[in-house]
Amino acid sequence: MAEAGVASRRASEKLILAGKVKVNGEIIRELGTKVSNDDAIQVEGKLIEQEKKDYYLFYKPRGVISAVTDNHHRKVVVDYFPEVTERIYPIGRLDYDTSGILLVTNDGELANQMMHPRFKVAKTYLAKVKGIPTKEQLQQLEKGIMIDGRKTAPARIKKIAIKKDNSLWQLTIHEGRNHQVKKMFAAIGHPVNKLRRERYGFLDLTGLVSGQYRRLTGNEIERLRNLIKK
Repeated sequence: MAEAGVASRRASEKLILAGKVKVNGEIIRELGTKVSNDDAIQVEGKLIEQEKKDYYLFYKPRGVISAVTDNHHRKVVVDYFPEVTERIYPIGRLDYDTSGILLVTNDGELANQMMHPRFKVAKTYLAKVKGIPTKEQLQQLEKGIMIDGRKTAPARIKKIAIKKDNSLWQLTIHEGRNHQVKKMFAAIGHPVNKLRRERYGFLDLTGLVSGQYRRLTGNEIERLRNLIKK
């Protein structure tokens, strides 16, 4: 029901418990009832059809919320997809002031798998930080550092540029904690001034400028599924 765009998962559960959903003419009230593409599903008397799955790679600008709606009327990701009729949403999130690669889809199963920490999908960021971290500080990030009471998994870090008052670093992690990259650099005393996510798994921003998107190819979608299977 959620994937067909009827309602959110939580709202769909309420409809089921209220007896407003029928499968092949019979009312169901049990959550998690298995159905197939051959089953006829009605919600409040209306037959629903499964949405065509869409997958996009989006270059999120800074100053955009990684969401479908925002109570404060700020610009959100789906504002950049006015011609898309499916109920799409971002996989995971990027902070309001962080730019970079974001996957957008209406495939709830794939989205949940991609966000689950056990699949360890690598994410690469370009971070402009205040000051110049020492070799010892960088080694802390590479080995794992305590943030929010838990140690991070080992990270890969590469120097990009050194300036007088700041430096530029490429950091690759496979976790997805809130504000993780910012907290990691803050923990070694070098707060992030600017952040961009450059890669998500094997996908990058090649050919896109900020605010643009493209559809994923069939081969890319298959590679994402294989990445999760591994």
